[in-house]
Amino acid sequence: MAFQELLNQVGSLGRFQILQMTFLLICSSLIYSHFLVENFTAAIPSHRCWVPILDNDTVSDNDSGILSHDAHLRISIPLDSNLRPEKCRRFIRLQWHLLHLNGSFSNVTVPDTEPCMEGWVYDRSTFISTTVTEWDLVCASQSMNSVAKFAFVIGGLIGHILGGYLSDRWLSESARWLIMTNKPQKGLEELRKAAHMNGMRSSGDRLTMEVVRTTMKNELEAARTKLSPRDLYRMPNLRKRICLMSLVRFVMWLSITGLMVHLQHLSNNIFLLQCLFGIVSIPANVAGNCLLNYMDRRIGQLLLMFLYGFSILATLFIPQEMQTLRIISATLGGAFCSAASTVNFVHANELYPTMIRATALGIISVAGSIGAALAPLFMILTTYSASLPWIIYGVLPILGGLLVLLLPETRNQSLPDSIEDVENE
Repeated sequence: MAFQELLNQVGSLGRFQILQMTFLLICSSLIYSHFLVENFTAAIPSHRCWVPILDNDTVSDNDSGILSHDAHLRISIPLDSNLRPEKCRRFIRLQWHLLHLNGSFSNVTVPDTEPCMEGWVYDRSTFISTTVTEWDLVCASQSMNSVAKFAFVIGGLIGHILGGYLSDRWLSESARWLIMTNKPQKGLEELRKAAHMNGMRSSGDRLTMEVVRTTMKNELEAARTKLSPRDLYRMPNLRKRICLMSLVRFVMWLSITGLMVHLQHLSNNIFLLQCLFGIVSIPANVAGNCLLNYMDRRIGQLLLMFLYGFSILATLFIPQEMQTLRIISATLGGAFCSAASTVNFVHANELYPTMIRATALGIISVAGSIGAALAPLFMILTTYSASLPWIIYGVLPILGGLLVLLLPETRNQSLPDSIEDVENE
């Protein structure tokens, strides 16, 4: 690989590269925290229908002071299949006879109940206020909570599109990209800058335009042809790589976002689960990078995406009463998805030639953002089955892992510098 020879002269991994990665990590940490905050700002607290005998401050002591709160609740709100107060319905009339059933519960016909006509009462012991309590996004309006999350995450899609045009304001441009886009003088300046920051000033000063042009001669000749994004799909191997990786990124981020913004559905202690996710993410990413040294890109992704998918499915079938086991399973899922993302990002960067890498990765990122934006909408399916969205979130990464096998292996392979390198493989 021609450019690697130039990079070795200025320091392939030194202070310059470390500073660039540090800046990117800071930006990424600020971005992803906004996605995770949805677990708290859009949390759904326990709720029930508002009923006059319990919640009307004007009710007299003679009307409500004799019976306990639980007794009033029993005669005002029907019980669900788990013998807990219904969240979305109440009795049309007070059912006084239920006080004399000694714990048994007689079936109540549909005409005896009605929706929450006068609003809801929320448990504010954990969350004083959320978007759900402010706008009553429960029961018949519960799907609007998913729509609100969709509107929030769609900003990530817009950001991926706009970010490509704004990124050069903040980071040094890639010397490889500058050279391949017929800007060798600027590319030489960036190489010298990197050499100086890496403590290799003498090596940088020895770099000349003649050295750059001679080393990158073949790649520069191939880069003279200007290509549009539409042209990328006219080349069989390149089209295959972009389409397959876009599909993998789509299903991966659909599942990961579905997990990350719906932690409340996995555990009663959302604060503990969120902390555990944060704790395991760093070692999981380190483990993902270490895995790259010992395992092929395809097999690594396949293994991690399988483990992630099965962790989600396992959490689904663990009873709610076994909270510790559910938290462990969900935390493992969070670790596996972090590691899988790391391997996927590396694999995607190694698949495409320099001159169109930014365009190809932009297309793939947009596909991932579309998947992330659609993830909250799948929770609308809970109106049919509470398990259905989680089955989808668990099965999709397994299918994505299988799709990775259709892509070429890039471990210990030279990065392609031109489209011809891809098409002639």
